Amino acid sequence: MNRYYISVFILLVIASCTQKPKKDVDVSNIKVEVIVDRFEQQFYTSNKETLPKVEKKYPYLFPEKNDSIWLSKIKKEQELYQKSQKIFGDFKDEKAQISNLFKHIKYYYPDFKSPKIITLITNLDYESKVIYADSLLFISLDMYLGTKDKVYKDFPDYLKQNYTKKQLVVDVAKAIADKYYRPKRERLFLNNCIIQGKKKYILDAFLPRLSDDRKMGYTKDQLDWTEANEVPIWTYFMEKDLLFSSKASLYKRFIADAPFSKFYLNIDSESSGRVGSWIGWRIVRSYMENNNVTLQQLLETKAEEIFKKSKYKPKKNGNKSYL
Repeated sequence: MNRYYISVFILLVIASCTQKPKKDVDVSNIKVEVIVDRFEQQFYTSNKETLPKVEKKYPYLFPEKNDSIWLSKIKKEQELYQKSQKIFGDFKDEKAQISNLFKHIKYYYPDFKSPKIITLITNLDYESKVIYADSLLFISLDMYLGTKDKVYKDFPDYLKQNYTKKQLVVDVAKAIADKYYRPKRERLFLNNCIIQGKKKYILDAFLPRLSDDRKMGYTKDQLDWTEANEVPIWTYFMEKDLLFSSKASLYKRFIADAPFSKFYLNIDSESSGRVGSWIGWRIVRSYMENNNVTLQQLLETKAEEIFKKSKYKPKKNGNKSYL
């Protein structure tokens, strides 16, 4: 009889282990090469005599051949350059984070080849913080100087809150993830939420040890608000018949980057932006917990099937609610 109970116990333990998704994977034996080329150090310390050598080395970064333009740029952007050097120094910490990221990407995509990293200054081009072009990965260091830096004084808070060095590896992961998952926007609001949820789940796989607030690009307070209001957010979507609505305005209200979500309630200004993306992430996570599928299979699965098989239930977070 004791052997029977022991056998049952072992089976239950095995079953519980197979049902749980892997929060992290062993990448210790995966080899990647991370090459960082500090273009900005060469460019912003060059002069009329040495600039031609830099141009010859990086022809793809010099669309104009007029040296006077580049010399003027060197002079005008010295402040951004000096600040970037103070913040990033030898780039050692960032290189280690990116190396770990590359190992996880290679775990899921064995054909992945580490791109050469080019660091540069783009004069606050916030739409080009990180650009991934297969063999090259461009990182604009001047977009990660810190939320409170005066160079961002004209940027809205909801954007500049992510202009910190801790978000750099997240943006690198997002840029590379776009190669493996390029969905088209769908008509139904729920489907678009799940698309965003898939994107966040890729970050779960690529950056398993990173906190949810960093993956979402939230502050800690924004994440706390969203977690506390998961039930009322879901209830609002259900009661207003938004889930299967094809209204284009829902994307702007609950998915697109914004300072807050638009419930059209007095509480709006206190809400977190992109709550639709967060709900989609919760649905996708629930789906992965309840179904034995790979990351690649998840990305190919239709949103309708994910929702049906997710067994998603909004999580109650005590009595703390703001919505």
